[in-house]
This record gives sequence, C-alpha cells and structure tokens, in this order.
Amino acid sequence: MNKLSRDFYSRPTAVVAEALLGCLLVHRRGDDERVGKIVEVEAYLGAHDLASHSSKGVTPRTRVMYGPPGHAYIYLIYGMHNCMNVVTESEGNGCAVLIRALQPIHGVHGNTRGPGLLCKAMGLDRKLDGQDLLSDTLHLAPREEPVLHVTHRPRIGVGYAGDWAGALLRFYIAGNPFISRK
Repeated sequence: MNKLSRDFYSRPTAVVAEALLGCLLVHRRGDDERVGKIVEVEAYLGAHDLASHSSKGVTPRTRVMYGPPGHAYIYLIYGMHNCMNVVTESEGNGCAVLIRALQPIHGVHGNTRGPGLLCKAMGLDRKLDGQDLLSDTLHLAPREEPVLHVTHRPRIGVGYAGDWAGALLRFYIAGNPFISRK
C-alpha cells in the first residue's frame, strides 16, 4: 500500500484536512493490521487559532505539533481517551488535523465514530505520539476513489474559542454513516 508523501502534509492545514477524507489510516503491530477510511476531520490552524492546543505555545504536550509535517500528534483527553492528529504545514507553525471518524475497512473492531473511539478501535495510544507517518507502523495511504460531496461545519467542543468556535473547519464525507455526528 502506498503512503502519502511528506509534501502532502506540508500544505495549508485546511487543504490537507479536506484531502485526507477518503484516505486510509493504517496501523500495524506485528501480524495485526488495522485499516480505516477517514470520513471526518477537523483542522487546527496554529497558535492564532484559539481552539488549537498550539494556542498556548510550545509545551511538552504540543511539541510534536510544532515539529515537521507528517507526524502523529496523539494526546489524552479527559484522562481516558486518546485522540490522533496529523501535523501539517512547515515546522514551527503548530498546525494539525484531528481525525474524528473512520469507516472500518480491515481488522478494526468497535465503534469508530469519534476521535477517542477510533483510537481505541485502531489500537492508537500515546506511545505513538510523534510517530513518523511515513513509517510501516503507522501511515496514511491515498484514497482509491474521489470524494464527491464534502460537508463543512464548525468544529465540535470548542465553544471556549471565541470567534474560532464558529469557523467551518470540520469536514466530513456527506452521507457517510460513520461520521461522529451531524
């Protein structure tokens, strides 16, 4: 299976977010391979985006976001759920795309309608924080077919972010039954 190139991730975050729809997320551990099609994402545009973790600057938690593009930023939320992001743009910008929902393709068991649930079903945890997405362990593969209808909505759970809360930076494949919520 081909992998997305580093150049793919080096583009503007909202462009990468929409382009990720329909791509495959692949996680391999030994003989276990799990594959899901990305059907919903959210873009976080860097330190000026008040909904982004990077708005607090470089911290031990956000250091990966400020690193080179094409790496996984995986963090724990509510002390119990892992969430996976894809680092975008050039090093130092603090930009990333949250993977919100997957359509199971192979070896994925459990609910994948939400960032914490999909990480559990895919076996993704903080040990993979900073993982290069060009590795054999964790990578993204190009979509096999075009995504014809994409819906743009405000991100979920960022009401604290002022004007950024209403930004249309959540993208999902219209009509896909695996999105987290409408």
